[in-house]
Amino acid sequence: MNEPKKIVIALGGNALQSGRGPATAEEQLRVVRETCEHIADLSCRGYEIAIVHGNGPQVGRILLSSETAKNVTPAMPFDVCGAMSQGYIGYHLQQSLKYALNMRNRSTPVVTVATQMIVDENDPAFNDPTKPIGPFYSEEDAKNISEEKGYVMIEDAGRGWRRVVASPMPRKIVEIDAVKRLWDSTIVITCGGGGVPVIEKNNGVLEGVDAVIDKDFAAELLESR
Repeated sequence: MNEPKKIVIALGGNALQSGRGPATAEEQLRVVRETCEHIADLSCRGYEIAIVHGNGPQVGRILLSSETAKNVTPAMPFDVCGAMSQGYIGYHLQQSLKYALNMRNRSTPVVTVATQMIVDENDPAFNDPTKPIGPFYSEEDAKNISEEKGYVMIEDAGRGWRRVVASPMPRKIVEIDAVKRLWDSTIVITCGGGGVPVIEKNNGVLEGVDAVIDKDFAAELLESR
């Protein structure tokens, strides 16, 4: 009997939000439910699955909401917003996928692991931010935001201006041992948004940084482990 094949599924923007409907949690859930029908079919074919997903639009909106409400409650740092996006995207995925599996009489558990990804603090990407996050702005608004907050803003393919942050290469998945233990029996949603980027200090303390890791590089690193 052949051993079950492990696969990593990397979900991009279209698998989470269609771009045609409003940018709401309800619309994301609708699209995610459709995506999970296909993932459930793969599970029924005997694959052991780990899921990685992007988070560019979501983390941008979380950050924008946090900063807009800063006069009411303190704004959250970017790495915390990334972790928040892992939680709510993972929640939608595990809820929708578990339902799709149940409808196929398949009892495989589904779980989301809040995942940190170690990056090199000397990665050249920190000197050349390129990863767009959040909404589009007019040139005037982008200039004002850049002056007020110190953000790097660029024009994005004629669609408007967006904030960009660094996109360093992922080096190590902090929670990889837990993911490995789960993978044989559970569909694991991990490395959400490429993982929350952290740097490792000399004393072993991890520290979050303002960056977004490309989900495909994170998926590649996960697959190699």
